[in-house]
Amino acid sequence: MTQDLIARAKAWLAEDPDGETREELAKLIDNEELDELAARFAGTLQFGTAGLRGELGAGPMRMNRSVVIRAAAGLAAYLKAKGQGDGLVVIGYDARYKSADFARDTAAVMTGAGLKATVLPRPLPTPVLAYAIRHLGAVAGVEVTASHNPPRDNGYKVYLGDGSQIVPPADAEIAAEIAAVASLHDVPRPENGWETLGEEVLEAYLARTDAVLTPGSPRTARVVYTAMHGVGKDVLTAAFARAGFPPPALVAEQADPDPAFPTVAFPNPEEPGAMDLAFEAARAVNPDIVIANDPDADRCAVAVPDASVAGGWRMLRGDEVGSLLAQHLVDRGVSGVFAESIVSSSLLGRIAEAAGLGYEETLTGFKWIARVDGLRYGYEEALGYCVDPDGVRDKDGITAALLVAELASVLKEQGRTLLDLLDDLAVRHGLHATDQLSVRVEDLSVISDAMRRLREKTPTALAGLAVTKAEDLTEGTEELPPTDGLRYYLEGARVIVRPSGTEPKLKCYLEVVVPVASRDALDEAREKATELLAGIKRDLAAAAGI
Repeated sequence: MTQDLIARAKAWLAEDPDGETREELAKLIDNEELDELAARFAGTLQFGTAGLRGELGAGPMRMNRSVVIRAAAGLAAYLKAKGQGDGLVVIGYDARYKSADFARDTAAVMTGAGLKATVLPRPLPTPVLAYAIRHLGAVAGVEVTASHNPPRDNGYKVYLGDGSQIVPPADAEIAAEIAAVASLHDVPRPENGWETLGEEVLEAYLARTDAVLTPGSPRTARVVYTAMHGVGKDVLTAAFARAGFPPPALVAEQADPDPAFPTVAFPNPEEPGAMDLAFEAARAVNPDIVIANDPDADRCAVAVPDASVAGGWRMLRGDEVGSLLAQHLVDRGVSGVFAESIVSSSLLGRIAEAAGLGYEETLTGFKWIARVDGLRYGYEEALGYCVDPDGVRDKDGITAALLVAELASVLKEQGRTLLDLLDDLAVRHGLHATDQLSVRVEDLSVISDAMRRLREKTPTALAGLAVTKAEDLTEGTEELPPTDGLRYYLEGARVIVRPSGTEPKLKCYLEVVVPVASRDALDEAREKATELLAGIKRDLAAAAGI
């Protein structure tokens, strides 16, 4: 067994085109670090609907140039099999370690396979890549990013020609083509032949960002902005300038790209502590709102002044922002369909129904939301908002930030705030309070064990609320294709449990709906909701054994 492992590692080493990972792997072989080698050669990173994502390093279970070259070759073979072998593939990348290398390798593989390849001019937000696919008439797009994952991770996200991320069966078909790549020596990688785009594609994207705003709307909101060490700053500040907003006050320590993400444990606005520097800046500047992008700027976080919380600033939940933007669009008189994933708040459905608009629920991820017929607005609780589906069929943290700033400006002119509008929605539709029980694991069996326990013994009640219906989503429903998840309907509440598609996490999404008779009853409703969510979280954790 040991000799087989060493032999596989040496075979990988012989093909590895990257001096850094070659040196890393050679040391592991020379020192016979068998546990580490076994972990890296336990299989291969699986290509799925999230593409690839993993820790950087040598070996097939890590993100590296060898894995990326194979992925690119598999995608090229898939496109050729679909009769698109002479089409254009556009490639974008963020500022993480190795991102530029992975983008260049992808361009080389596409060129070597006979496709046309073009690369964005520098590290840019993921929504610029999603826009460029449709703008340039590409047959596919690749974004090299690990979004908000830890610094040592990178990833590989694939879009098809409609500008949205891949869904089954395309993922399995591409994975099969990747698996069929016998040797990297069989993959032609010329030194040149692809195009590096100029600024015109970014200019075209920026020109479109204005379209999400109402002509002549107020543009007075003052914003503190953090790019979270990612690639959002230049594009967001340019978009704000074009739109006529005051220049955002930048969180200087996090403004420029830095793949080490030195000021945060996880570069995700939702993680504890990630927004501390932004709140510190806000206390000094006293803006109307705080806006944060994640490192590839496809997500948008919003915080508001709130005297009732320590530090005076409160992060809004993704569901709160999602509902605020929906109501803002309704008030602007939009038409079309509002859509969200099943893990997001049911309040969106109430808002759409009251406005006479279409509404759809999808599986988790913008790869599904973006495919809804007639989509006008889509959101997901994990800070993702699609406010211009004709331009970007994916979440877009830049245009979402513009729309939030417009809404804050409109309310400011009325002497009101985002919190006032949230109160309006609670009185009108009931208080929809959401929370999440999220467990990050080292051992993935913890997740599968928890799912097995819940499948074997369905809870009959959580926080004293009877479970009125339980669905195992692996079987699919009339509206949804199969997925690994469980959904429980309770009296006045809803729970969804699923493994994360991009991180080693078990995620449980909780929502309670408490009727509100008047604004005077809001505090009591919030207390009840907080109590119920805590009880559901406690009872669900016990039932899942986590």
